[in-house]
Amino acid sequence: MTVRDLSEALGISAAEIIKQLLKNGIMATINQQLDYDTAAVIASDLGVETVEQVPEQLAGLIEDISEALAQEKPEDLKPRPPVVTIMGHVDHGKTKLLDAIRQTRVAEGEAGGITQHIGAYQVEVQGRKITFLDTPGHEAFTAMRARGAKVTDIVVLVVAADDGVKPQTEEAIAHVKAAGIPMIVAINKIDVPGANPDRVRQQLAAVGVTVERWGGDVPDVEVSAKQKLNIDGLLEMILLVADLQELKANPNSTAIGTIVEAELDKNRGPVATVLVQNGTLRQDDNIIVGHVYGKVRAMFSDTGRRIRSAEPSTPVEIIGLSDVPQAGDILQVVDSLQIAREVATQRQRQRQMEAMAVQLKAVTLDDLFSRIQQGQVKDLNVILKADVQGSIGAIEHALGQLNEKQTDVQVRVIHKGTGTITESDVNLAVASNAIIIGFNARPDPAARRVAEQHGIEIRFYNIIYHLLEDLQKAMVGMLEPEQREVTTGFAEVRETFRLPTRETVAGLLVSDGKISRNDLVRVLRNGVVIHDGRIASLKRFKDDVREVQAGYECGLMVDGFNDIQPGDTMEFYRREKVERTV
Repeated sequence: MTVRDLSEALGISAAEIIKQLLKNGIMATINQQLDYDTAAVIASDLGVETVEQVPEQLAGLIEDISEALAQEKPEDLKPRPPVVTIMGHVDHGKTKLLDAIRQTRVAEGEAGGITQHIGAYQVEVQGRKITFLDTPGHEAFTAMRARGAKVTDIVVLVVAADDGVKPQTEEAIAHVKAAGIPMIVAINKIDVPGANPDRVRQQLAAVGVTVERWGGDVPDVEVSAKQKLNIDGLLEMILLVADLQELKANPNSTAIGTIVEAELDKNRGPVATVLVQNGTLRQDDNIIVGHVYGKVRAMFSDTGRRIRSAEPSTPVEIIGLSDVPQAGDILQVVDSLQIAREVATQRQRQRQMEAMAVQLKAVTLDDLFSRIQQGQVKDLNVILKADVQGSIGAIEHALGQLNEKQTDVQVRVIHKGTGTITESDVNLAVASNAIIIGFNARPDPAARRVAEQHGIEIRFYNIIYHLLEDLQKAMVGMLEPEQREVTTGFAEVRETFRLPTRETVAGLLVSDGKISRNDLVRVLRNGVVIHDGRIASLKRFKDDVREVQAGYECGLMVDGFNDIQPGDTMEFYRREKVERTV
């Protein structure tokens, strides 16, 4: 609901609600959308008791599959096939091993051995099924875990017998341990010259994976994907580990599962591969998948055969969704298409609000080029603050010439002024997705805090050429590694003293942060930089000190600058090199 809606519902003025939001650190207008949690907190702060009401048709929706399984009665649960992910270093034979398993176990019974790749498939061993997820590696595995999707029961770690443990192998091990999932080591390529399985076991022990035959708890199997050696032994080991886990689900419940991958097919529309994790998914079921809804118009097995139902641990390809869902989204069957549409719309609105919040965290010059390429940025909004009016005119003229030279993105100065960069400048940057350029002008502490909170970039220049050069480089993705400034403190000049040597000592009160002897210092007058240099000396009373904390007074001399006056502000900072990342 908006602030206006909340005001009407509570019978409290919108101004009072906006004031309460500000106390909670939230800037809002009367038309700003508020989520339930924020509205509840504000209502509570204003002395109104809130009760969360869940519409009857939405009561069964859940966000976590383990929650669905926890609601099932133990007597309804039946054993289900294990879900296996194969991971390992590049070129160690993951794909070859998957192909070998498919050829020995799937293609035997298929006409012409034709299989349809849907990112997951099932094989049958001793009358029992095993589901394999064909993920591109531990990045996808971790991305799905980050979204709360717990789809894998067992990980098979493939290590080449002739190559041993590599960095990607170690990364995969770290991800599997973090997920707390049982692991089986498949030592592949035992048929090649130079194969040394014992050396692999030794290297694994060195990174914390001790195999069973060396007294550990991780089973290992020697295989050759190329020669199809001991593939059955690996499959039997998977079933053995699965038995120890006692994997169960209720096939008679309404279906719930996770999207493994999804794409837009030009002939069939949105197509998603779903792994059913509890219940049975049937054709014509109404489904909600994240912010997408639909009806299961058709289902296909991993071999491309059209099927009418899918039990737990079965991967199926479905068509009939309104849009392409994200990998890791939860699929759930609901009573009617109307409910599905209602929930999807609600979630879509929530995602848009989150996306807007992220988008308002501003364009930075670092990511400008990638945003231009994605078509997210057509205009680069700039708020320009300078020391004098003449500087603003010169910069605007130069930016106009820059706009004539290129067409990808236009630089628009949406606000300009002289003096200090204030909190209102930063709030404008938040609202208009702008960057702030300070030309011999600096922000006050409040503006700096708000900028950090909202991710607004403030760039400082004292030479117009450098400003134009940075903008041009940012537009073509060639911005150099930058030196980031870290502001350490602010101080007010209370008094000045002239020494016999004609040097000026400034008597300061440190108002924010702290001053260190090695800091660089800017002298500001009315928010405008009048000198940028080094500290010559820092004293408390008559003693030299290394640093002075906020709230204390001190005496300071600026190297090579004596025109300090009471009322000036000093900003202390240091420079750090930051490597740019793509």
